[in-house]
Amino acid sequence: MKKVDSDILARFANMMNMRHVPPILHREYRKWLQYFLDFQAKYPQPKERSVQVRLFSEKLRSKGQTEAQVQQAADAISLFFTSQQKKPDVFSPAGSGFRPRAVLPCGPEEPLGQGPIQVSVVKEPGMVCEPPGSPVSDEHTRRRKGMFDDWRCLRKTRYPAWDDIIASLSDEIKARHYSRKTLQHYANWTRKYQSYLTHLAVDCKVSSSTQNLAFNALLFLYRHVLKKDFGSHRDIPRAKKSTYVPTVLSRDEIQEVLTRMGQPYQLIAKLQYGCGLRCFEAVKVRVKDFNFDERILTVKGKGNKSRTVPVPDRILPELLAQMAFVKKQHADDLVAGYAGVFLEDQLGKKYPNAPKEFQWQWFFPQESLTIVESAGEKRRYHVHESRFGDAMYHAVRKAQLTKRVTTHTLRHSFATHLLQANYDIRTIQTLLGHADVRTTMIYTHCVPSKTVKELKSPLDF
Repeated sequence: MKKVDSDILARFANMMNMRHVPPILHREYRKWLQYFLDFQAKYPQPKERSVQVRLFSEKLRSKGQTEAQVQQAADAISLFFTSQQKKPDVFSPAGSGFRPRAVLPCGPEEPLGQGPIQVSVVKEPGMVCEPPGSPVSDEHTRRRKGMFDDWRCLRKTRYPAWDDIIASLSDEIKARHYSRKTLQHYANWTRKYQSYLTHLAVDCKVSSSTQNLAFNALLFLYRHVLKKDFGSHRDIPRAKKSTYVPTVLSRDEIQEVLTRMGQPYQLIAKLQYGCGLRCFEAVKVRVKDFNFDERILTVKGKGNKSRTVPVPDRILPELLAQMAFVKKQHADDLVAGYAGVFLEDQLGKKYPNAPKEFQWQWFFPQESLTIVESAGEKRRYHVHESRFGDAMYHAVRKAQLTKRVTTHTLRHSFATHLLQANYDIRTIQTLLGHADVRTTMIYTHCVPSKTVKELKSPLDF
């Protein structure tokens, strides 16, 4: 077996210390790293790191390794990928004590439920793991900037007092019906604590939005969880919010991107652009949300706030064809012992038959079923946001666009094109689901004035 380069081992050891891997496990982690590098040398590897981890896990299982060993190996490889990044994780200095250690790597977002945070996991062979209630499968393996565990902030750690604070933080956020992303961000920044704000602003030079997000997370922690005065924060540097002008594609550029996308991602992109949806709103559409008779789509946005948007007539035949596909797939799943779809919050308990009912099915379902090991059930989740993002990324590269395009660019383009067509700003605000019209006003910077005239005094009109 090939010897591992000393520089790789040094960076890997540093990462294990930063993530508080118990020293007793360091030898095991180094062993998995050596096996993985040997596996990379022997077999052709795909570019996607998550796929590499999955293939390596399957190889370990074929060699008779236990599921616990496979999961430990996957965690070691995720640390290896992180250690190889050009910029180290400056938010986890050794000995900080505020970053919890995840034993198992995780993937997609956790649907918010009620009650305290639990530590059991949903496992499926060949997959990484999630907090309870988070449906996962190969469809959902995350590789956002090399991170395989977006929810490590909610894991139990060796600091019980801080675990209790995080649990209380979760309860407070659920009680206010904040989004899952808010819980994730606030819990992450709570682990980094107040004294880190100055370090972020002065040393790390993070963006203004990152610094202010950290400040708001700590303010929420003190006011609503610890029930204490946040104290004087006049000496903490606050970043000025920069002026942001969204990236907008022309209609021709959007068409160039759409023609280079396969299904179902092309239809998701058309629905997002045609209705002005956020990425998570587009992939989480259910069958019941469509009213084809009235050409209306009901969208559940941030904070569980709902709105209705018109369904574009141009894609109506494609939507009806997708509906027929979902109906057939649902019938086949029921025959195969399908237990239903995943429902958010406590809907599954309130409506026990809903997971198997057709109207509750995802309109863009994932390809494979998810096995919930604890319940011995097979359930289906929707197409994951990361897969849609990857499809968009590759389509933009093939189209050779010079703009920095993400899935959210389609929403920006929707709003800007409506503004160019002289739609009222209040109408656009309603369609986008913005609580404040000032948020919608940002799109006025994307539209050139069409009434430029020679300057005259009102007296000369």
